[in-house]
Order: sequence, then C-alpha cells, then structure tokens
Amino acid sequence: MVSQIISCLSKSSSLLCISGSRSLIQPKTYNRGGLNRFSPGLATQRLSTVIRKKWRSASIFNSGKEPGGEGKLQEGSSDWAILERWEVPWEWQTASLTSLACVLSFVLTGLAEMAALPYLGVDVEKLSLDQKAEILFLDQGITTAVILAVIFTVAKTFDPLPEDILRYDLKQPFNLQKGWLVWGGIGLVAAIGGIALTGVALSLFSTETPEREVDSLMQLLPLIGSSNISTLSLVGITGILAPLLEETVFRGFFMVSLTKWVPTPIAIIISSAAFALAHLTPGEFPQLFILGSVLGLTYAQTRNLITPMVIHGLWNSGVILLLTFLQVQGYDIKELLQGS
Repeated sequence: MVSQIISCLSKSSSLLCISGSRSLIQPKTYNRGGLNRFSPGLATQRLSTVIRKKWRSASIFNSGKEPGGEGKLQEGSSDWAILERWEVPWEWQTASLTSLACVLSFVLTGLAEMAALPYLGVDVEKLSLDQKAEILFLDQGITTAVILAVIFTVAKTFDPLPEDILRYDLKQPFNLQKGWLVWGGIGLVAAIGGIALTGVALSLFSTETPEREVDSLMQLLPLIGSSNISTLSLVGITGILAPLLEETVFRGFFMVSLTKWVPTPIAIIISSAAFALAHLTPGEFPQLFILGSVLGLTYAQTRNLITPMVIHGLWNSGVILLLTFLQVQGYDIKELLQGS
C-alpha cells in the first residue's frame, strides 16, 4: 500500500571563489638576538597548510560558523561548494546496515498494518473513498515515523554530528547562496524543464504506447477529486509525508554516506538511480532519475534538507492538484494519463 503511494508520481550550482584579497598569514621580518626570524620557506609552508585546511572546512553551510563570521562565508568558501563532501562519521557497515534496516522497516510496517486491519474490524472493501484516503494517510504517517526513527536512532550514536548532516533549517530562505526557497524555486523550474525534455526525447524514440493500467497513479484515480477529504489526504501524503521520508533517506542519509567514499557528483548519480528504482515504475525511470538528480544537486548546494523537500513536495502535490482540477472541469483524466 505504501509503495503504491510513494511511487505514484514522477516524483544548479552557485560558483563561489576563494578570495585572494585577504592574506591569511602576514609574515614578518624582525631580528631577535641577531637572528633573522623570517624564513620564506617556512612562511610558504605555513601558508600552504592554512589554505589546505581552509579548503577542507569551507562550504556554503558552515563557513559562516568559523571564527570571523559572515566575512569568511563570502571570502573563504571553496570554488565549487556543490562539490564539497560531507564529513561522514560512520563507516560502510553502519551505512549498509542502516539502509537495510530502512528497507525492512518499510516492508514489515506495511505487512503489520495489513495484518492488523482485520483485527481492528476494518473491511477495506466496504470503506468509502474518504475512509480509504484517511487510512492511506495514516499508513504513510506510520511508515514515515518508523523509518525516520531508525535513521535518527543510528545518527544519535554519533553525536555530535556535523552541522550539515540531517539538517532541516527554515532560516534565511532568500539567501542567494544557500536559501532553501531560492534554490527550491530554481530546482523546481529545472526539474519541470528536465522532465519535460526527457519526456519529449523518449516519445521521439519510442514506438509503443506506454501501458498505465498497473501504474500506481492510475490506481489512485478514484480518490483524486472525489472529495475535499480525499484531496487533502493525498496532498498530505504526496506533498509532506513522502518528501520528508524520501529526502531524509535518499539525500540526507544515503547520498551523504556515499560522499565518504566517492565524489559528491557520483553520490548524486548513485542516489538518484536508487531513488528512481525504489518507485518500482521502470517506465518512468528516466524522469525519476532527472528529478532525483535535481534534488541531489540542490541539497548539495544548500546543505539543507528543506530544499529538496520543497521541490519534491511541490512536484507531487502539484500533480495531484492539477489532476483534481481537470477532474472537476469534467475531463477524463484516466484517458489523459493513458494517452500521455
């Protein structure tokens, strides 16, 4: 049931330069006891060491936290902040076992809910559409809570975590370098454009009409536009709960963990592929991969999970609201989807 909801929808980088205008070390030449204390070789070595340390520590997220405040944020960050790796405190055993625990939690939670419904006197076949929508919302809420509990329980053992790991920050939404609202808007436009171009390219090379009879979105059609309760439940699932869960798992944990061993761009590609495969809709893999790549890039830019959550949520809920609008206007959305 949960996988049907999560898979129902096809669900940018800023160049920052290290400023050379501020000298990090001011070598001095002076004599004490007749000995010249200035050594060009030593000064060069110290300067190189400081620059290397600053390269490792500079990032859009935490450079402003270093001594010196906001001045360092603007003058001391790396050339390509989007390429910066996270300082991951756990090893591959923790990353792999936690990922496995998330998968098992997802499966076992769904099985437990299905087994519990008859004992609670719930006959799914006799439920109204509103009741089905409410149960789906509850189902997604329980699954989200269980999997997030797994991730944060594991992360808690590594306290204190680096500030840019599992970070949800609503501050500075309009910051041009790391603002979640600014980059959320940029990412949403990029996702819409990229997915549209991908769809056009696929249609040019495809000679078969896509089959949507078993698509999860098709299975949700009875709920779309049936009532305000159903619409709100679907928007809550696809626009809030699913983005919170998926962005924490795929970007906040999986992608971040990968940067311990591979460069950030490779981590974005791998996590995007995993994100697309997890939706269990092979025909939509290219579009989902593009969406996942945009989500990964904007997260790497801002180091804030709110950014990909905003993009993901607006994309998902936008599809639901658009289909609801078309349904209310009298369009046969099933025919529209089958012909798309």
